[in-house]
Amino acid sequence: MADGIFAGLRVIDCASWIAGPAAATILSDFGAEVIKIEPPGAGDPWRASAPVPGKVTDYWWQLTARNKRSLAIDLKHAEGLGVLNRLIGSTDVFITNFPLPVRERLKIAATDLLAINPRLVYGSITAYGETGEEAARTGFDATAYWARTGLMDMVRANTETEPVRSMPGMGDHPTATALYAAIATALYRRERTGLGGVAQTSLLQNGLWANGCFVQNRLFGEHVRHRPPRTETPSALANHYRCRDGRWFLMALHNEARQLASFLKAIDAEHLAQDERFATQLARRANHKALTEILDGIFARRDLAAWKPILEAAGVTFGAVFTVDEAADDPQSREIGALVPFADGAGLTVSSPFHIDGATKVAPRRAPAVGQHSETVLRDAGYSADEIGRLKALGVLQQ
Repeated sequence: MADGIFAGLRVIDCASWIAGPAAATILSDFGAEVIKIEPPGAGDPWRASAPVPGKVTDYWWQLTARNKRSLAIDLKHAEGLGVLNRLIGSTDVFITNFPLPVRERLKIAATDLLAINPRLVYGSITAYGETGEEAARTGFDATAYWARTGLMDMVRANTETEPVRSMPGMGDHPTATALYAAIATALYRRERTGLGGVAQTSLLQNGLWANGCFVQNRLFGEHVRHRPPRTETPSALANHYRCRDGRWFLMALHNEARQLASFLKAIDAEHLAQDERFATQLARRANHKALTEILDGIFARRDLAAWKPILEAAGVTFGAVFTVDEAADDPQSREIGALVPFADGAGLTVSSPFHIDGATKVAPRRAPAVGQHSETVLRDAGYSADEIGRLKALGVLQQ
């Protein structure tokens, strides 16, 4: 399946920033043709986001807009809308995250486009959903996914510390994956019924899903405590520890009945099993602070590199706390195809987070410049040179 599972599928990415465009990127990884619609001039505002202060870069743009062809067209102009409507007739998936009132104003709401092409799958992302008093509210993943759903509040070190800020895309990329799943589901339904329809998700709903364990507790009437500091965690055997070289790792020894003896032997602390404070799981829970202090002292005796083979040999599940530098240079991530090279330029990019047996993903291509493919896209759609020239003269089309 060299051309990809979605070879022949046409997608219009009429979204901005991350979540909507990233869903289109996943489709492109599996062979879909993606046309990125941008306003003439600066294009998608995500292009201007600089991950390195003081530098003009497009690193983030390369991640979210790879594999796409850019069509720079003014949808506020009747002629520009006419171009979109003409393309919609042969399009399989349309993706947008424009606020609902903007879609109505531009005449690109689901009802507008499905009237042109009933087989169209209309992929929609909003901040707070498409019904209710807040349906028209704007939001980013930091506000709707991270802050609104309790995630920001629950992960701070304690109740006295400031709420923890999210990293760029932390909620957008999972939400993009949810939209991709909705689109794929809608395409499956179309295969059975012949009809498209709306496939929608929201940052709010995905944030609640991510925080589902704690939210579900509350839904059953349980009081949810803030996550305690590491010295107060219920289990000292499921905690993070600092090594002699200052490096941290997170240990998750949950099957204590089976793993505790080998763990204590590996760290030369078998005597702790005879200590009445730690002899049973119930006792260890009651004396978790004391056990944490003891383990702190033990793990501070060696560097992380020395502890790794010891814990691995003991069968302990653990993970080193990586820096971003280490994550970007992780051999395992390259081995599994999570970090892959661009086919038409230097560097690597982060691939979509799943694989299908027997299907090879499309080798990623560099993201386009604003309007780089405008004329090509229109020629493919049957526009003549004169028609294209007229659109340029009107200022509707940019190349």
